[in-house]
Amino acid sequence: MNIMLLFAMTFGWLAPANVSPAPANVDVKASSITWKGYKVTGEHTGKVSLKSADLTMSGDVITGGTFVIDMASITCTDLQGDMAGKLVGHLKSDDFFGVEKFPTATLKITKSIPTDSKGGYRMVGDLTIKGTTKPVKFNAIVKNEGGKKVAVADIKVDRSEYDVRYGSGSFFDSLGDKTIYDEFDLSVRIALK
Repeated sequence: MNIMLLFAMTFGWLAPANVSPAPANVDVKASSITWKGYKVTGEHTGKVSLKSADLTMSGDVITGGTFVIDMASITCTDLQGDMAGKLVGHLKSDDFFGVEKFPTATLKITKSIPTDSKGGYRMVGDLTIKGTTKPVKFNAIVKNEGGKKVAVADIKVDRSEYDVRYGSGSFFDSLGDKTIYDEFDLSVRIALK
């Protein structure tokens, strides 16, 4: 599965049994995913785009979905020019996400638990990166922005669980200040049409 499928599954809410889910349209262009990775000497940030997204809703409640992330769209926003290009090229290589062989990642929502009456949820889903699928849990909030519904979530991902080991202190000794931490953050904003 790809990251988009995983994200969609993650944003599924429990719906009343007597209400049929209806498809909801996601505005892929207005949606965004921002990543942040950490190393001993600092951090890097960037973006990655949704290739497709499919959400289902029951009334105002999201009941499921699938999100597909276009891994070839990865960018770096904290560096410029050749330095940014070098980092992006490395992230796309087999050292990291192997984009040529694994062009997409997927997030699929499997369960959601309301945590309050203000749009808060605890989400459970399946995230697939580099052909490996692992469960993820995170908090999400659905809110109104300018008359449109937006779902936002921050997801912490342990890259080592997806065979992304380059520079990981969990697998290599004596890396010193070259160590890249296993966990990275995804800040996701899904806009509904």
